[in-house]
Amino acid sequence: MQELRFNISLAFKAIITNRLRSILTIVIIGIGIMSVVGILTAIEVIKESMYSNFSSMGANSFQITSDVLKTSRKKRGMQFRIDEGANISYKEATQFKKTFKAPATIGITTIASGAATVKFETIKTNPNIKVMGIDEAYVSISATTLAAGRNFNDNELASNTPVCIIGNDIAEKFFKSKKNKAIGKAIWVGRKQYHIVGIAAPKGGSMISNADNTVFIPLATARSLYGNLRFVIQVMVRKGINKKLIAEEATGLFRIIRKLPIGSEDNFSVNQNDNLVNTLLDSIKYVRWAAIIIGIITLLGSVIGLMNIMLVSVAERTREIGLSKAIGAKASTIKQQFLTESILISLLGGSLGVVLGISVGNAIGLAFHVGFIMPWLWIFVGLSLCTLVGILSGIYPAQKAYKLDPIVALRYE
Repeated sequence: MQELRFNISLAFKAIITNRLRSILTIVIIGIGIMSVVGILTAIEVIKESMYSNFSSMGANSFQITSDVLKTSRKKRGMQFRIDEGANISYKEATQFKKTFKAPATIGITTIASGAATVKFETIKTNPNIKVMGIDEAYVSISATTLAAGRNFNDNELASNTPVCIIGNDIAEKFFKSKKNKAIGKAIWVGRKQYHIVGIAAPKGGSMISNADNTVFIPLATARSLYGNLRFVIQVMVRKGINKKLIAEEATGLFRIIRKLPIGSEDNFSVNQNDNLVNTLLDSIKYVRWAAIIIGIITLLGSVIGLMNIMLVSVAERTREIGLSKAIGAKASTIKQQFLTESILISLLGGSLGVVLGISVGNAIGLAFHVGFIMPWLWIFVGLSLCTLVGILSGIYPAQKAYKLDPIVALRYE
């Protein structure tokens, strides 16, 4: 242990003495590790955002939408695209809800606006508020908890009643710490005034949507105010029931409702949340491999650069090596000193790359409203690669140093 501390102190002295080339090598290694850790952290952020978004729709649920998700396997992996199918009408959605007899809860929703402005007294939001029309089932299907107030009652759902439930971010902007006093207050959504009956508990945002930045209004109200809308049918399967079988049954029933001929393709999609996530992640894995390849190429360059620096260091310290051997230093000790210096430079570069990579990856998380992610696996892999780079780069220079003849070394100028 004492010998290791001595070797590390000598390595630091050598790095400080040759600080310019040491810093350049550390930066090169850091860039290589940053590219790997940064991209892979960003991928973890995207995955967390996806799972957060789809879990907010309900873990045991699926949706029937007018968008048709088509997937195909090609040489580059899974390819997918979304085609616009025939809009689901309110009549079709309600017919499905009345007819579907499986053990499940059925809900109907619609996005009335994606760029509304909400105003309370003199405070106004940016024009980025989503307005959703929902029925009584939305709260349970989407696993939405109400922090204050209540869900819409039957009378409000059946008539054009100007009431709403607001997301947590909107409540925070208008009422701060007095959110409980918001119930009954009037806000303006566009040119229409609504009275608040409920406040949704915070759910967090994702790369697809932000439930905390949403105003929910009764479905009937949305239909009367916003005209022709695209509806989505949500189905939450009861616990213990096979969701896949229920989804197949729902597909068959909706084909009957749409009067699709036998053998024809569906002009709608039944989207199971976990399947859609897996499809998206199947495409993202190629980005992961690209990041690893970029990192490996950069680290190979680092091996060459670090080896050159260590060879130069051996040449510059030839007399020092000769003197050390002349006073009794073992050849193995000389070898360990140069290997320690090489590994130390590599680990300093790796540590810099890890810090920068985590920072870059989590900076993307800020845009997706995802919490801080620490990719421990990739940190371990990155530092392990740096240790390997240090060993590979230091072996040849260290061997050259310990093989020097002390007499020749002492006469070296």
